[in-house]
Amino acid sequence: MPAPTYAAPTAAAAESTRREARATSNRWSVGSIYAVVLATLGLVYAPVLAGLVHDWETNPNYSHGFIIPFAVAFFVWQQRDRLRATPAKPSHWGLALAVAAEAQYLIGFLGAEYFLQRTSLLLLIAGAIVYLYGWRHLHMQLFSLALLFLAIPLPMIIFNAIAFPLQLLASSWAAAMLVRFGIPVFREGNILVLPQRTLDVAEACSGIRSLFSLLALAMMVAYFVPTRFWVKLGLVASAVPLALAANAFRIAATGLIGRWFGPEYSEGFFHLFSGWLIFVFAFCGLLLEAGLLSRWLGHRRRPGAR
Repeated sequence: MPAPTYAAPTAAAAESTRREARATSNRWSVGSIYAVVLATLGLVYAPVLAGLVHDWETNPNYSHGFIIPFAVAFFVWQQRDRLRATPAKPSHWGLALAVAAEAQYLIGFLGAEYFLQRTSLLLLIAGAIVYLYGWRHLHMQLFSLALLFLAIPLPMIIFNAIAFPLQLLASSWAAAMLVRFGIPVFREGNILVLPQRTLDVAEACSGIRSLFSLLALAMMVAYFVPTRFWVKLGLVASAVPLALAANAFRIAATGLIGRWFGPEYSEGFFHLFSGWLIFVFAFCGLLLEAGLLSRWLGHRRRPGAR
């Protein structure tokens, strides 16, 4: 029986084997770099995310933050087919955005400014999208990033600059409503002096809580309305007067119930429950507006419709 023969590997086969080994080694080295970077970023931003969740728990103005990550995950899942169909065009500008994000984080960390630290994470996510997939993918995720931005508490200097004018506006609208019901009101700033009692429109009654939450919900509702961007923007903007009018009505209702039934009936449980009830009415008004808009747009698309 003849002995088996073995062919010596050719130079081309040996070179191909070396190339595959180098490619595998390079892939492992790139993967290791990404793993180290992700682990480092996780350690850096873990305290930031923990503090953000703590604010959602303790700050009623931002309690809507708990639903926003789930909403964003749902919207990205809905876009999965479009994301797969969109060709990836990675850009090194994503690295520039990531460096800018970390510089912003460092400034916020050194200055103990949580807003800068938290928003730097959004900029970092944007940079990662551009670096891995390109600008078109970032454009598709701008809505999700804007929604995440609404879950980040504003700096107190900006928050107070918004809250105090809202207190005055809510007081003015509530006073006008009470006068319409025949109740004499003397308003001095955010203080309403009624015949039986005095109402102090505090920061919590300025409407800023319902404003932030209603804006976030308005963005979620606008996402499902099939229309142009400027129409969606108008729908989101309409949440501002809706929230302010609803809160002014709540203040006026507090004065009316205090006059008709006594001040004790307008405090405690009623005051807390009315806040939730008025917010539900405002949200229903937003849904009604979106429904009418969708119906009008559907009518416009019909053949022969003008």
